[in-house]
Amino acid sequence: METTLYVPPLGLAGQFGAPAGYEAVVVFAHGTSSGRKSPRNVRVASRLRAAGFATLLMDLLTEEEKADPANLFDVHRQSERLLLAVRHLRATTDIERRPIGFFGAGSGAASALIAAGRAAEHDGIGAVVCRGGRPDLAEEWLNAVAAPTLLMVGGKDAPALDLNADAFSRLHCVKALEVVPGAGRLFEETGKLDQVADSARSWFTTHLLKAANG
Repeated sequence: METTLYVPPLGLAGQFGAPAGYEAVVVFAHGTSSGRKSPRNVRVASRLRAAGFATLLMDLLTEEEKADPANLFDVHRQSERLLLAVRHLRATTDIERRPIGFFGAGSGAASALIAAGRAAEHDGIGAVVCRGGRPDLAEEWLNAVAAPTLLMVGGKDAPALDLNADAFSRLHCVKALEVVPGAGRLFEETGKLDQVADSARSWFTTHLLKAANG
């Protein structure tokens, strides 16, 4: 079942999908001007729901904010909105104390990591997966991330390889860095995005479902 919800105070739209019997939730953080309709994240979310996870894809910027290029890489503002979304989910849906993970793509990788680093105990952030992008933009918040974190980067994306390797070295949590052979920045090559989804599913199964089952 998928429903549209609106996260206060700005009423940012989100698409919440919850398969029957789900035990954990994955909230998506999109990059730059992308939002809840990002075709790559929609595809990954669909595969995660098929594996039994609930998902939330939401807009992190208003339409007016998207028109100002300065807002597109405001990862701190977007991280705050991820945490607002987590708290809204807990207050208005049946997720109760189920663990929540973040999936960040592009600059959304930094937003997800900052939010994970800022998360209070009651937010229950259990795992993070980042696809490509700019985890380095999380800067000092990388040191605060406690949730198990998987960084994934395309083997043909040399700039992102360096940025992800640097961010990986600064993480002090359970962590892994996966290089996807033959994949570019957007993982558009045949089968590469499905490989991302499979790795994300495995990471969330290990770390979120373990938390859900005590």
